Amino acid sequence: MPASCLRLALAICLLSSVGLLHAAAPAVEVIDDVGTRLRLAQPAQRIISLAPHLTETLFAAGAGERVVGSVEYSNYPPAAAAIARVGSYAQIDLERVIALRPDLIIGWQSGNAAAHLARLRALGFAVYVSQPDRIEDVASEIERLGVLAGSTAVADAVAASFRQRLAALQMRYGQRPPVPTFYQIWKQPLMTVGRRQIISDVIRLCGGENVFGSLETMAPTVTVEAVIAANPEAIVASGMSESRPEWLDDWQGWTSIKAVARDNLFFVPPDLIQRHTPRLLEGAELLCQHLETARSRRPQK
Repeated sequence: MPASCLRLALAICLLSSVGLLHAAAPAVEVIDDVGTRLRLAQPAQRIISLAPHLTETLFAAGAGERVVGSVEYSNYPPAAAAIARVGSYAQIDLERVIALRPDLIIGWQSGNAAAHLARLRALGFAVYVSQPDRIEDVASEIERLGVLAGSTAVADAVAASFRQRLAALQMRYGQRPPVPTFYQIWKQPLMTVGRRQIISDVIRLCGGENVFGSLETMAPTVTVEAVIAANPEAIVASGMSESRPEWLDDWQGWTSIKAVARDNLFFVPPDLIQRHTPRLLEGAELLCQHLETARSRRPQK
C-alpha cells in the first residue's frame, strides 16, 4: 500500500475512534422541577449537592462517587460523611464551590436561597433545581439524576423498585377510613406542613387527612388554639433527631383533643419522612402503621 494511502487509512481509523469516544459519552438533557431545560455536553463528573436529601438521592441514583461537594448534615449513606462541605443549605460558601470545579450543581428550590442559585448560574455553573412535592416525584428525580450522571442503569432500577413499593402501600392503605392528622415539625414556633409539602402526600397515602392541608405555605406556623379547634385524631411529630421529641408529650394536658384522649401521639424519625429520598417510603410505612393504630382505638359502636 502506498504511504499516502496508509496515512489516509490511519487518519480514517483515528477519526472513527474519536467518533466512538464521543458516542460513548453523548450529551445529556433533562428538565428540572422548575421547568428549566438543562443540557450537559457529557454526563457530569464532578457534582455538588446543596441539600442533605439531594446527596442521599444522588447516591441512590448511582452517582455517589461523582459527588465532590455537599452541605452540613449530609450523613447518609455513611460514605457521604467524607465528602467536602460547601456550607449549609441555607448559607453556601461560593469560594469553596468554585474551588471544587463542579460541572453540575444540584440545588433545592424551597431550601436554598434563590439569590444563591442565581449567583451560581451567573458564575457559569450548570444548576439543576429540585423540588419533589409528591411521593412519585422522588422516582422521577432519581431517574433524572441518573441521566445527568450517566448512571441510568442503577437509577432506573432504583426508581422502578420505588414505584413498586409505593403501589403496594397505595393498595394497602389507600381505601382505609380517613384519620384527621396533625403533623408537628417543631414546638416553638409551633410548625406543621401545608398542602404542597410532600409529607401531606404521605398522610394522604396512608388514608389520613392533614388538618392544615388547605394552607399553601410549605411549613406554616399555627397556634395551639387552631390545633384544638381542628381536633385531630392523630398527632404525629418528627423533631430534629432520631429520638422521640420530649415536647410531643406536652399535648397530654389538652384532653379535649381526640388524639390525646386516645393516646394517639406518634413519632416518625425525621430522616425517614422529612427527606425527599427513597427512604421516604420507610417513613410512610411507619406513618401508615400509626394511623392504623389510631383507627383501632376508635370507640366501638
